[in-house]
Amino acid sequence: MMSRNGQSETVFRAVPEMPSLPRRVFARAESLRQPAITRWHDHPWIQLSYAIRGVLEVQTESGRYLAPPQRAILIPAGLQHCVTSGAETEMRSLYIRSEEIPALQDDCQILEIQPLTRELIRSFSTYAVDYDEAGEEGRLVSVLIDQLLAAPHTDLHLPWPADERLQKICRELYEHPDNSMTLGEVAAQIGLSEKTVTRLFQKETSLSFRAWRQRLRLLSSLPMLERGERVTDIALACGYDSTSAFIYAFRSHFGVTPGSFSPSAAG
Repeated sequence: MMSRNGQSETVFRAVPEMPSLPRRVFARAESLRQPAITRWHDHPWIQLSYAIRGVLEVQTESGRYLAPPQRAILIPAGLQHCVTSGAETEMRSLYIRSEEIPALQDDCQILEIQPLTRELIRSFSTYAVDYDEAGEEGRLVSVLIDQLLAAPHTDLHLPWPADERLQKICRELYEHPDNSMTLGEVAAQIGLSEKTVTRLFQKETSLSFRAWRQRLRLLSSLPMLERGERVTDIALACGYDSTSAFIYAFRSHFGVTPGSFSPSAAG
């Protein structure tokens, strides 16, 4: 999980083993007091990872996806992934039969969760496993699926390189977003020229090294914002020279101020 500062020891979350879903949508509600991670796994159904409190991160071979309470991560059936969460996270996972969202692509999508969708998820998470699909509960599920299909997509995604040399650098920056190593230092560390590193980074992530690190730093700020830490402290922890520089970069990328991702903004 990005920005682990101040959090307790990470524990493993169990992954439910089910041969099939008992209904077209199945809910799993969890209150996680400690930071947690699942093993790498996949499902024969779609998963919506959502937290009404806390920040979730889904890792796949090709990227890292973050979701504060205003967002959720839609994971395709059959995609290998693991899910991490910080301390005091309230998770509401939905398992959805693949035919309910037939146009889902091969990689994760991050959805904006509007207030109505959030309340539908909360309500559905209280239903019994064998809820009445033909009655009122089944009608709510249909509305919930319609809301997910209509939800806007957003980009809280950090592409991850397949090249092992770049992976080493990315892991180091991922764990320490305030690391200020230059492109030249990166090149020297993995024994390549700056030009080669630049070309390789663009090929592997579709981003320049500078743009990738900028996105990493901004995504790293989200768990800290969700915990209500001071913006000045977050800016420094994420490698920015000043609070104003962090706010400017945040607004330029997300179109909103950091305060939009605070606990109070999540409602």
